[in-house]
Amino acid sequence: MRIFFDWFSPLFQYLRIWSAIGLLLLVVTCSFPAQAASRIDPQLEQQVLQIIREHPEVIIESVQTYQQQQQQKVKQAQLGFLQDLKTNPQTVIGESPTIGSAQSKTVLIEFSDFQCPYCAEAHKTLKELLAKYPDKIRLVYKNLPLTSIHAEALPAATAAWAAYQQGKFWEYHDALFTNQKKLGEALYLDIAKNLKLDLGKFKRDLTRATPAITKDIQLAEKLAVSGTPFFVINSPTFSGVVQLTDIESILTGAK
Repeated sequence: MRIFFDWFSPLFQYLRIWSAIGLLLLVVTCSFPAQAASRIDPQLEQQVLQIIREHPEVIIESVQTYQQQQQQKVKQAQLGFLQDLKTNPQTVIGESPTIGSAQSKTVLIEFSDFQCPYCAEAHKTLKELLAKYPDKIRLVYKNLPLTSIHAEALPAATAAWAAYQQGKFWEYHDALFTNQKKLGEALYLDIAKNLKLDLGKFKRDLTRATPAITKDIQLAEKLAVSGTPFFVINSPTFSGVVQLTDIESILTGAK
């Protein structure tokens, strides 16, 4: 069985380096004696800066050590995730929505964002695969709303979770992607009405969705998932991160 997990993107590495530098400087700053107005003693500050100028390798070594430690943590998390997916997939699936054959030995985990245009395209391909191989795949949906660039990603995920509480997640999921350009409060309510959901319960459940969505986001962060759509698959022939274009070959045993 082949195992593969993407490492950090260059941008992700760059951000981690500067986070480490910031953390190191914060530690140094916090170690200084507090002054009356929480100011650093100028003479002590100059002494520390001079040491850093004369020995910049200390900063570099500290950052490298920090980065290696973080990479090791992520690697361990990734390997643990794959092992769980292989030996006890239900621990990974948890209470997430699933579709396809519950008896299938192939489990596909999808991290997705309802406002992501690439996720909308992936949605079309996945529907085709599920229709073509109904007994060969079990799809699991995990939320990863990219809130920094998609203002409606989290509200859409919240509405879909509320629909899930009435057994209508996948119908709601499909409607969100089909009407992706219209995402907003009016659409969320219209879809709920069209699916004949109990609107009172739907609205109450909107306020209860945060823990489940946060759990998905934390899992994505733990695995260093930095974009959507993102797929992890476990099958008799392959285990690890997979490109959407390769899924069908895995289902047919060609990969």
